[in-house]
Amino acid sequence: MMISRRKFLQNGGSIGLLGLAPAAAVAQSIIPGAERVNTDIQVTTPLDGSWDFIFDPGNIGMAGKWFSSPGKAGNWEKIEVPHTWQIDPDHAEYFGVAWYKKEFYVPAEWTGKVIRAEFEAVYRSARVWLNGNPVGEHLLKGYTAFFLDLTKAIKTDAINTLIVQVNNAFDNRMLPRGNSFDWAADGGIIRPVSLHITEPVFAERVAITSEPDLDHKKAALRINALITNKSDRQVTAEVRYRIREEESAVPVVNSSLQHFSLKDNETKEVVLNDSMINDPLLWHFDHPHLYIAEIELWKDGKLTHILKETFGIRKIEIKKDAGFYLNGERVWLMGVERMGGSNPQYGMAETTAWIDHDHRDLKHLNCLFTRAHWQQDKRVLDYCDRHGIFIQSEVPTWGSATFEGMKEHPDEDIMQNGLEQLQEMIHRDRNHPSIFSWGLCNEIQGQNPPAYEFAANMLKEAKKLNPDRLCSYASNSLQETPGKDVSRLMDFVEWNEYYESWYKGTVEDMEKNLEEIHQAFPDKPIVISEYGWCRCTPDRKVGDPKKIDILKSNDAVFRKHDYVAGLIFFDYNDYRTHFGDKGTGPLKQRVHGVVDIYGTPKPSFEVLRYESGPVEYFNCWLNEGTLNITLQTRKQIPAYTLRDYILHWIIYADQNIPLEEGSTVLPDMRPGDDFSHAAKVITPQPEKIVAEIIRPTSFSTISKTIYVSNV
Repeated sequence: MMISRRKFLQNGGSIGLLGLAPAAAVAQSIIPGAERVNTDIQVTTPLDGSWDFIFDPGNIGMAGKWFSSPGKAGNWEKIEVPHTWQIDPDHAEYFGVAWYKKEFYVPAEWTGKVIRAEFEAVYRSARVWLNGNPVGEHLLKGYTAFFLDLTKAIKTDAINTLIVQVNNAFDNRMLPRGNSFDWAADGGIIRPVSLHITEPVFAERVAITSEPDLDHKKAALRINALITNKSDRQVTAEVRYRIREEESAVPVVNSSLQHFSLKDNETKEVVLNDSMINDPLLWHFDHPHLYIAEIELWKDGKLTHILKETFGIRKIEIKKDAGFYLNGERVWLMGVERMGGSNPQYGMAETTAWIDHDHRDLKHLNCLFTRAHWQQDKRVLDYCDRHGIFIQSEVPTWGSATFEGMKEHPDEDIMQNGLEQLQEMIHRDRNHPSIFSWGLCNEIQGQNPPAYEFAANMLKEAKKLNPDRLCSYASNSLQETPGKDVSRLMDFVEWNEYYESWYKGTVEDMEKNLEEIHQAFPDKPIVISEYGWCRCTPDRKVGDPKKIDILKSNDAVFRKHDYVAGLIFFDYNDYRTHFGDKGTGPLKQRVHGVVDIYGTPKPSFEVLRYESGPVEYFNCWLNEGTLNITLQTRKQIPAYTLRDYILHWIIYADQNIPLEEGSTVLPDMRPGDDFSHAAKVITPQPEKIVAEIIRPTSFSTISKTIYVSNV
């Protein structure tokens, strides 16, 4: 049914207003939260918010043509996208088909434009229709983003109906395979949705490679743009790019225009002119400097499209001493893994506020190095970029059951699904400086022939797509004959180490095993990609105290061996999982974290914060009106040079009122350095002193409170 603009306004615009004016006015004033890239030529606008939703337990919607006649489905309920039905106690165990519907108005001014929908993730399969016409599908890949071209099905100056069929049934043809994985299988449109309105010729994505020359303080840039022509005629146009520092907006590169040609409906990668940045601001977890690249398309002297991308410049190396080097400096990194989707209020449909909450916690825990078992929300990666957290983003190849029933080779459908997920992950996320490495698999029994071949093929593809980024996989098969494991092919070794937990044996046995792994791979850094304690079986009565004991005893061993270049504790939070041995419905979970599923800290939280911090010793005391503070940095993991850190203190008195404060910038401190400071206190009869060391990113790394007796 066609509805005019006037009638739509008379009806109050309740169906979903996406445009009633020229694109500039739409993005500027009508669409809440619209990103104004260059609104005379393009608009990017959210398609989140109110949608309609209905379950299809009998899977009758296709036969009933709900995609073209949604009224036949029955009573749709109102929900908010991003959305998962698994947080509803009545449907927490529903794994099957459901449908979503969104109605929105498209203005006449968008005639002749290309209109694409971006789904950042639909778990796990999506089929999409617009106005009853199929516009695309994204099957068996639940955590990667995809675009669908809506242009041919769009009706301008009319209400449009978008229908999405979602299926989260377990499937043996995809990764994670079947029900073998240990996290929440939350179905739905679990991440944001947006519309992109552009001219027919536009840049789809850009790959930016930076090569810092540390000796000469410059960085070479190589930029490739994927450009598409959706028109029905050949196009000759021009492309250039501009680079600026994000924080200061200082321009550093303004490339010249270069010509390109595209046939009708052709997509082509265009290699742009190389450029050089002098005195680049290098990305570092304590100084996460970022740049903005703007790819501009020009036609007949007119700007027709801009694609904006954030990136960073940094150099990660592995040297012969089996160490990680960041921008020329050896670093030993530590952190903790977060299991997303674990708050039962949100599930996998996390809000930006909750993502920020958890990652602020990670920074408070001194987390500089983390990983995730599946491809991450770009809001997670943006946070890591801007606040300084290295992350390994992974294809969800989880567990030895992935290759169950296979003999010498992986099944073709599993291999293809893994490659497609890897490709989609790298294409979208490769420009994030926070991505330390690509994770290819987790606990697949890497000496099993089909698992070995799978990991080798994944590594080959990752290196073809992104040759300058490290790759690894988290192994649980290094306890015997480690040299035969597929870890031998990786850039560095990752070991999920669970002695005194899932593995039999003591800490002493663990150290012996660790030395055997190093002997098998003497030139490779070893990252302990998981270690910790889970109250996951009935016989495990002790929870947090055991976790603290394992954390401390294992760290003491790791610090004796400098080839242990990274530690990732498992994990930050108790996590929701369909495997959960505790809780019911949306609260079905594993008790494994230093916070509970709602983010409430346990005693182990502060222990992990100290163990993960670069300061080993920190003390302060008051003596005859002088505040004395001493500290020493760790000699071993986590260890790195502290630059631009601040020592800050507050004096409390007169019934706990903060009355005096002071601070000083610490000198550069290498691993094992110490520092002392004395400051005169003018407040009479102080009662309490709180001192802390603050990172350049404004997060506290360690704090100390002392109470003063005035008797």
